Amino acid sequence: MLKGTKLYSIFNNKCPKCHTGDFFINKNSYNSDFIKMHDKCSYCGELFNKEVGFYYGAMYVSYGVNIIIGIALFMLMVLIFKLGLLTYLFSFLGIVIILFPWLMRISRLIYINIFVKFDSAKK
Repeated sequence: MLKGTKLYSIFNNKCPKCHTGDFFINKNSYNSDFIKMHDKCSYCGELFNKEVGFYYGAMYVSYGVNIIIGIALFMLMVLIFKLGLLTYLFSFLGIVIILFPWLMRISRLIYINIFVKFDSAKK
């Protein structure tokens, strides 16, 4: 992924403004403090906590990502491999539970990237 694209910021845990500073304190999604974020970017100073309750909107992003995972899994398991709906349901629930920390982080990164644009001159 090229630096300067929103996907670079989202998948590399980087500041949406400069793509240099880290967004989350810990790089590991499965650590006990997986959701702790820096208050601002260590490189450009962009504030990550825009206002109180800003990341409530990330719940809608998370919902959309879960729907995409569910549809893809349904097409794979039920339509292609002809497995039962109960097998699909338990598989989907297991995947979502396992991916929960990663989905929460990726949803926040997607949400803030909607509102903050990349600025290559930001220092």
